[in-house]
Amino acid sequence: MKPIRIYLADLTYDTVSLSTDAFPLSVGYIAAYCKKKFGEKIEIELFKYIEELKEALKKSAPDILGLSNYAWNEKIDLEMFQIGKSRNNNMISVWGGPNFPLDFPSQKKFLLEHDIVDIYVPIEGEVGFFNIVESMINVKKNNCVRDIVLSKPIDGCIVRNNDKVLNFSGPGLRTTDLDEIPSPYLTGLMDKFFDGRLSPMIQTNRGCPFKCTFCNDGVDSANKVNQFSMKRVTSEINYIGERIPKKSSLLIIADLNFGMMPRDKQICEAIAQIQQRFNYPKKIDVSTGKNSRDRIIDAIKILDGALAMKLSVQSTDEDVLVNVKRSNISTEQTYKLIAPAIKESKIPSQTEIIIGLPGDSYETNINTIKDMMKIDIDEYLIYTLMLLNGSELNTPLERKKWEFRTKFRVLPRSFVKFENNKKILEVEEVVIASNTLSFEDYVKLRLLAFSIFVTNQISYKPITKYLRQNGIDIFDLFSRPLESNALPSNIKKLFDQFKNATIKELWNSPEEIIEHFQNDKEYKKLLNEELGFNVMQFFYARVVTEFLSDWTEYVIKSTRTLLQENGVFTNSKMEEFNDIGNYCRGLTFNPLNLVSKDHQKFIFKHDVQNWFEDNSGKMINEFQFKKQKKFEFCYSAEEIELFQNNMSIYGITANGMSQVLKRIPKQRLWRHPITVTN
Repeated sequence: MKPIRIYLADLTYDTVSLSTDAFPLSVGYIAAYCKKKFGEKIEIELFKYIEELKEALKKSAPDILGLSNYAWNEKIDLEMFQIGKSRNNNMISVWGGPNFPLDFPSQKKFLLEHDIVDIYVPIEGEVGFFNIVESMINVKKNNCVRDIVLSKPIDGCIVRNNDKVLNFSGPGLRTTDLDEIPSPYLTGLMDKFFDGRLSPMIQTNRGCPFKCTFCNDGVDSANKVNQFSMKRVTSEINYIGERIPKKSSLLIIADLNFGMMPRDKQICEAIAQIQQRFNYPKKIDVSTGKNSRDRIIDAIKILDGALAMKLSVQSTDEDVLVNVKRSNISTEQTYKLIAPAIKESKIPSQTEIIIGLPGDSYETNINTIKDMMKIDIDEYLIYTLMLLNGSELNTPLERKKWEFRTKFRVLPRSFVKFENNKKILEVEEVVIASNTLSFEDYVKLRLLAFSIFVTNQISYKPITKYLRQNGIDIFDLFSRPLESNALPSNIKKLFDQFKNATIKELWNSPEEIIEHFQNDKEYKKLLNEELGFNVMQFFYARVVTEFLSDWTEYVIKSTRTLLQENGVFTNSKMEEFNDIGNYCRGLTFNPLNLVSKDHQKFIFKHDVQNWFEDNSGKMINEFQFKKQKKFEFCYSAEEIELFQNNMSIYGITANGMSQVLKRIPKQRLWRHPITVTN
């Protein structure tokens, strides 16, 4: 019998720039497990790029095409199944991944709507996919393999038989001893993806002990946490370090609560070693744990600022937390206790807040934002609630209970046009109102989120520190654009454009979006970045690349007004704040202009940098120079190289720059002061 030919893919769009840049780790695990079990009885090839898979299917469609199903590649997967079956009508199409409804009626409806799919593998894919291949190998008659394989249930799978009847075999299967799955890295399966465009992704454990209803990892079936061995994890980290292209800077860790496990400190130490040897990774993308904060801090402070501490509260309202089953996660009071330790360790910190959770209102969202601002977090990330397949919130019962009003929007950079002029687009569903939140308040919260996102940068942190030390609520600075009628014309225009884009990106249905963009003229608007972008990231990139000097002056002027309104702007305060304002002007001068030698220079009476970095609570008047000093503000050669490498991958359009800015650690984005000796 000939070897069974298998194609496995975790696809990304790259029409304007990469939509997702992670190595195809999920299908890599499946390939490694099957190669271990079946050896030369199978031939497996892995894919990440759409065009490469499309051409391979046209040339020779396999016996099995297995595709990972996430929110960002659902539509392109279905198109690839169509292409494969048009070349080989005996091909078995296998889909798997978390983008799958949680309740049984919705699962059945989902699969009936996508009848191109022969088999779905929910939960973890290795064992279920192994069972498919084994059943295929056990068939002796080559001319009717497909019919026989689909004629009976397969453990860990949902099978559509030849009469289009769905056979459910019970809950998905999980692997408890994860080392039973060979490493896709150490077996060489990931080698082809070290191409300088994609970012390596590793996983040290699977599962999540929490049950957040907005997350598709909060289900009971994924509640137990299983681990790969330390030897395996450290071997993979070293393997990646030895092969990483010079221009790659990002490492992705797929764990859901990194840092909570006692051994995570050892993993950080292993990563720190490759940082020293290979100057990689410069940034690490991972969800840190929701409890055990001291342990997490102890682990990630080793990583030289490459990994931020995420305080993912989503809300601090007790009723909302109960509604989304987060009452077993540390509260805002615990975060207050841990914040000083974060500052002391000089670890970057982030908090995540979601607009539109069950029971959320304009007031509860404002209170959550204010609560977290009292803690002095480095970065506030405020998201719109997505209704994800596989999450409890995206079930008919929960939708009805909270009276969710939803709209749909194009997933950024996730579209492509094929030779037959057919356009494929990915779409997400978001909550824009509920029985406690109006659409008007949703829009106001989005505007506030934009103001916070752009203003709460490291480049303006000296200003917010000065406000805090003078007893002024920094929320007053961030909310000022929503309340002031005296915005400068250019800043007002930018806010108006953001508001219009926030409303314009919303559609009534996925079908409406897809049909609209079949028109060539409208599709061109996606290519030209007029539509279909991440509104928050896009306008942030515009501020940084087009309007930053204007924004800096607006922030400085607004802060001066707040100081005056609060009666603290004396002559001495004016001198202090002038130095702080000039320091911020220097940090934000001509950002990402990597060629110009024209550096911003200022003379200072106060040592703003040492005051800003000091955690003792001293006021800036305790940091006066004995003699005035002149500083210029520059980028280092290493930072310039980091920017250039990311720009070569994502481009310098506003959309591309939004991706570049996401992948550069915040502390490296802005210029640094250097003493001018003459």
